[in-house]
Amino acid sequence: MELNLNRVDYLQVGVTSQKTMRLLPAVGRRATQKVAVADQDGVITCFGMKKGEAVPVFKTLPGQKITRLDLGGALGTPQEKIFVAAGSEVRGYTKKGKQFLSFEANLAESIKAMYVSGSDLFVCASYIYNHYCDCRDQDYYLSGDKINDIVCLPAEGAGRTIPILACQDRVLRVLQGSELMYEVEVSGPPSVLELNNRDGGSGEVLYGTADGKLGLVKITESSPVQRWELANEKKKGGILCIDTFDILGDGVREILVGRDDGTVEVYGLDGSNEPTLRFEHALSESVTSIQGGCVGKENFDEVLTATYTGWVTGLTTEQQQEEAGPGEEIKMSQETQNKVAALRLELEQLQVKVLQEREKYQQTSQSSTALSAVPVFSVNDKLTLCQDDASYSLTLEVQTAIDNLLLQSDVPIDLLDVDKNSAVVSFSECDSEQPNGNFLLATYRCQANTTRLELKVRSIEGQYGTLQAYITPRLQPKTCQVRQYQIKPLSLHQRTHSIDQDRPMNTLTLVGQFSLAEIHSWVVFCLPEVPEKTPPGETVTFYFQNTFLGTQLETTYSKGEGHFKSDNISTISILKDVLSKEATKRKINLNISYDINEESVSHTLKMIHPKLEYQLLLAKKVQLIDALKELQVHEGNTDFLIPEYRSILEESTNLLEEYKKQPAHLERLYGMITDLFIDKFKFKGQNVKTKVSLLLEILDNYDLNSLMDFFNEG
Repeated sequence: MELNLNRVDYLQVGVTSQKTMRLLPAVGRRATQKVAVADQDGVITCFGMKKGEAVPVFKTLPGQKITRLDLGGALGTPQEKIFVAAGSEVRGYTKKGKQFLSFEANLAESIKAMYVSGSDLFVCASYIYNHYCDCRDQDYYLSGDKINDIVCLPAEGAGRTIPILACQDRVLRVLQGSELMYEVEVSGPPSVLELNNRDGGSGEVLYGTADGKLGLVKITESSPVQRWELANEKKKGGILCIDTFDILGDGVREILVGRDDGTVEVYGLDGSNEPTLRFEHALSESVTSIQGGCVGKENFDEVLTATYTGWVTGLTTEQQQEEAGPGEEIKMSQETQNKVAALRLELEQLQVKVLQEREKYQQTSQSSTALSAVPVFSVNDKLTLCQDDASYSLTLEVQTAIDNLLLQSDVPIDLLDVDKNSAVVSFSECDSEQPNGNFLLATYRCQANTTRLELKVRSIEGQYGTLQAYITPRLQPKTCQVRQYQIKPLSLHQRTHSIDQDRPMNTLTLVGQFSLAEIHSWVVFCLPEVPEKTPPGETVTFYFQNTFLGTQLETTYSKGEGHFKSDNISTISILKDVLSKEATKRKINLNISYDINEESVSHTLKMIHPKLEYQLLLAKKVQLIDALKELQVHEGNTDFLIPEYRSILEESTNLLEEYKKQPAHLERLYGMITDLFIDKFKFKGQNVKTKVSLLLEILDNYDLNSLMDFFNEG
């Protein structure tokens, strides 16, 4: 059955955080539901719909930023009490807006995630989980990495509620009391959790990841059962919110998904209980909350969403307007005409008010006592490593339209093309030779009403520094916000759950008078996806994979000792240089030793080989395109060409597009091989930089065996 949903915008509140909009239970069957939405201004807005208008039920005064909103109530009764988390406080309101609870959780940090069940309250700060029953302390857990979300499986019989934490290190942690029952490994950092069918009665939990994967896992007493996981093949945004609701009316709940690139999806389950996409809609900004229910008109179900800038939007099954036949005009209902007239009047009044205020501002700004107020605006930004193409995706979202963006970097990076990006980019000349010089200065000029920009950059391992984004919105007076992102020495490495121990490994060992916190801070400086806080325990182990080459790294360290193992000598070389520099800064003497495995060099070259061969072939094909097109024009057809050349002509558009998308790809692979060559002999105490020109000659006439012979001869 095909799903046809129509968009309706209900109202706009302030900037919203993830999971801050919920639908209150319906009073009667198929009746419309009230909506509770909280924003970063600290305001809770509860409204219902009457005659197509949003009518407020209650609205609270502004206060501290609200990070979560959940519904609760006594078990077995309608869950219509509204709970919000702001700072380290949890407040409770009745459906009429009367405050009945103000509970201070006494956390050092703000509450990031919250779950309410009967008299139980579960809250999470960045690393700490707390469980309260009737506002009294029950359980506590310190997580090894940041907690992004929490859900709880209801207690069966006399059993206890089972909390599940979604943690940044690609793990779901299942707790029992204050103890870790077990961990569920998932393929990306989980950003959101939701009980399947809203009740989790069968122990099934839906999860969405920051890299856009959707999965279902069954939590049992002894071990998890992975039901299914949907890969993010179309490179859509990360998942921020999930709900289950029967929008098709067939008695089976569909899965509703909201993503950070504005995509709203509805998945149905096929005969084998595998999800299939039934509906997709693109909003222009990230979807922070999603709920299925009935809001606009009774008997018409809809998918309700809240977006980053505070728009509460419905995708309803109700037909919005009659479709016109050939030569007919669409007739608006009287209700719609009245609504349009009221909006026009409101718009005119607002325009007059803006003109008056602008004149007032101009007059006061010329007086000697005037103070210029800088307009404050909210920026939602995220720099994430994309595993598929070993690039970083920088997403910037502003609550108002962006005028321009300046990107500046003191480290060599490539800017990659992004299809969704309609901004015009221009580059400025840089002088990288100067101390603190720039390697990149690029300006993006945005089209009107652009509130979200997505950029892609690719860094070079071993080169580290800072990438800065200067964001200027379309506001008066002109103002700008600067965001900084650290490009780390091993920036293309990604956390993984385990590595292949059978590979030929090189080892770097550090011994010295340093604490666990000090060596952990060095690892944080070198590698992405490492928690800022020192993990609990005396020894810490992390596994990484290079997203570009597939080489691996294992880090194990404790107080006074650190061991780093990798099948790529260049990774060990970068770590040796950076770690010794960091230790020198802190005046710590290090005893550095290393064990180099000769076999690892040929192993790494074999891993580079297919990528290099593919890029050389692609470059060769692209060079031939112009000549082949000229021949085609001259001869009038391509029948005389051999099949290989004919296929190059047929695929010319795709080949050129791919070549354009991979700037400096070949140079980058050449650079990696050159570094590998220099690093191999550096560990032997030899300087082979004079032989680099010979190496480049071999690469220009590439053959794997000749290259390996050259490496062996040195």
